[in-house]
Formats: sequence, C-alpha cells, structure tokens
Amino acid sequence: MSDQNIHTSPPEAPAQAGGNEILTFGCRLNSWESEVMRSHATAAGLEGAIIVNTCAVTNEAVRSARQAIRKARRANPAAPIIVTGCAAQINPDEFARMPEVTRVIGNADKMKAETFQPHILLGGAEKKSVSDIMKVKDVAGHLVDGLDGRARAYVQIQTGCDHRCTFCIIPYGRGDSRSVPAGDVVEQVRALVSTGHQEIVLTGVDLTSWGGDLPGEPKLGRMVQAILKNVPDLPQLRLSSIDAIEIDDALFEAITSEPRIAPHLHLSLQAGADMILKRMKRRHLRADAIALCQKLKSARPGIAFGADIIAGFPTETEEMFEDSLRLVDECDLAYLHVFPYSPRPGTPAARMPQLDRNIIKDRAARLREKAGLALIRHLNGMTGSIQQGLIEKPGFARAPNFAGISLAGTTPRNGAILPIRITGHNGKVLEGEPA
Repeated sequence: MSDQNIHTSPPEAPAQAGGNEILTFGCRLNSWESEVMRSHATAAGLEGAIIVNTCAVTNEAVRSARQAIRKARRANPAAPIIVTGCAAQINPDEFARMPEVTRVIGNADKMKAETFQPHILLGGAEKKSVSDIMKVKDVAGHLVDGLDGRARAYVQIQTGCDHRCTFCIIPYGRGDSRSVPAGDVVEQVRALVSTGHQEIVLTGVDLTSWGGDLPGEPKLGRMVQAILKNVPDLPQLRLSSIDAIEIDDALFEAITSEPRIAPHLHLSLQAGADMILKRMKRRHLRADAIALCQKLKSARPGIAFGADIIAGFPTETEEMFEDSLRLVDECDLAYLHVFPYSPRPGTPAARMPQLDRNIIKDRAARLREKAGLALIRHLNGMTGSIQQGLIEKPGFARAPNFAGISLAGTTPRNGAILPIRITGHNGKVLEGEPA
C-alpha cells in the first residue's frame, strides 16, 4: 500500500477482554482495533473467547496467524476462536476451513458493536461474516483509552488505501480510503488529553490521504493544525507512517515549526532505486525522498526518520539493492523496518520474475546490518543530551524523536514526562538518568 503503516511483528501478548483473549498480529492500527474489539466484547458480555486479529502484509504473517490459532486450540480445547483482520478479510475461506476456527469476521464487521453479541457471534450455522470491504464508504471514530496506559493514546483518523502498489495486498483487506471528519478527531483528542494522556498518535492505513473523501478534500496539514489550535493542553502529537510524496505545505510547516509535534517521521520509502520504485508503482523517485529528508532536516535539525524498505523485490539487481543501502545514509535514516520481499497472490509483483529466496534473505540481512549501524549513529548523536522522556513503563521512556531510553533507578508513573540525561547506549536503546 502507499503508506505502509503495516509493520509485521509477532502476536502481542494476549489481552484480557472481559474473560476473552485477543491475539494481535501486524501493525499498530491492528493493535488499536483490537482495543475497540475488547471494548465491544466486554460491553456485549462475551466470555471465554479467543479473538485472533490477523495481518496479511507477508506470507509469514499469515502463516504465523494460522500457527497461533492451532496453538490456541491445543491450549484451550473448548474456547470459541474468532478470526478477523486483513488476512481473514482477504481469504476468509482459508480460515473457515480450519477446524480450530469457530467464526471468521471481516475488517468492517469487527468494528461493529453488534458483531460481538454472543448469540450473534457464536449462534447459527454460518461460519463466515465478511462484508465486501470495497463497498464500505465510511469509518466510524472509536475512542480508545489506555492502549499504552496513560503514556499515549492512538486516534484512528483514516483507513483504507486508494493506491495500488504492485507488491501490496492490503487495500483488499482494508478497502478504499475513508476519513474520519476533523471535528470528530479533535473531540477524540480533547477527550483523551482530559483523561491524562501526554501523547496522541494519529494513525491510519494511508495517513496522508486523509480528507480526500471529505467535502472540500482537506489535507492532513489542515487537520493537524486544527488539533494543535483546539487542544492547547496536548503536550505532544505524533504522526504514524506517512507517504513522503503527500506531505502538503501546511503539514510541512506544522512539522518543522510546531514543537508539540514529535520530531520523528516514519516514511514509506520501500526502495532506493528508481526502476524498482516504478515497478512497485510508487509515486516518488529516489531524488524526491532525499530532497524531502534534507529539507525537513534543514528546517528542524533534531528530527529523526524511520522508513520501510523491501529487500529483494522482483527484478532487483545488486546495483539496485545497493541504491537502497545508500539511501539509509543519504536520507539519514535512524530506524528501519526491513521486509524481505514476499509475493502475495493476486498482486502484480507476484507475476514478475522472482529472485532466489537465498538472495532475498541475504539482502534483508545486509539491510538490517546497515540499519543497526544507522541506529548506533543516531544514538551516538544523542549521548550527552537532555531529553524530555515519556515514561512508557517502569524503567523505560521514549524520547520525542522515538529513541527508547532505559532508565536507572526509580521512575515516575507511566505517562509522566521528565528531563532525562543521556549517559550512553547499548546499541539499541539509550541509557539515562533523571536530570
């Protein structure tokens, strides 16, 4: 998809939901939606179910979900197992055929409170409840309080994607782009700040496409400025993954001039070679990415960049791959999500000439090694500084530019912001003490 806010990860630890367990795969948006389901399940009185929220961004993500379902059944022979998420939306029959699965529900259905009524969810002979995601035309705002305790809260402002990158299956799991009206977003942010949250993260599938389906087609920058103006007590606003080519002038101005916007952007870059970018059907070129990062860094020197990069895309030569390696330095990237290319059935890239899996694995390993060096360089540059750290859990904070900080000694409650003197790092996170 255009703005890849999908970061594959192992399932999060089961979250208790009124006696239910929720296993979440993939992205932060999925984590947020799991919390919506948790709220719906609790309100509906659902008890003893296991809800598996799947990801479809790679074959490995789908395989991991199936494996987790089988493991959950062995550990809980009598529990209903409900499967949802992008993989379930795209291929519901695959999961419905699993004898361990009680019910398959689609991405639109999982966000509806009535879906979780026990007599609806668990009653009847129908094993699937999956709507045509391409016919869904709206997105309801859901208030989620406490995904990360009081440290931060996530506000979904958009879902779906109108772009069709050749490697990406996600639009078929999320549908076309739909936006939450700005007024609703501002009200959600205000409510979360009033309950003590120090940081709000705006999240979506293709965040920078927000507003394209709303009257007047407003841009994301306008909405960001509305939040900052109308919620003056908000300490910090963070943007999740964004498409570099879609940063409008108002958004650029806000990012570079407003200290309450976290100095960290995760960019959907995907590759460093122009030919591969064209074959991916991306809308930017290598020079565009470099110019944007230099322009942002010049206007706000403390900003840090993360990026998604795919290793081993079909037809990628060694020279093209080295363009991606060099992009890490040329864009001064600090954090990388490295994806070994995985052909997703039904996508144009799956029909292109594929590389040998060993070549893909080798290039992903080299890219991760490069990412490790880039992170060390980033952490070295912060050593000796004072950072306003947001306490995420006992002994751990996060700097505004997203660097993790391991804290010595007793720390305040989750959600507190305090000055931290950075004394060093261990190659992965900073080490510090209250200043």
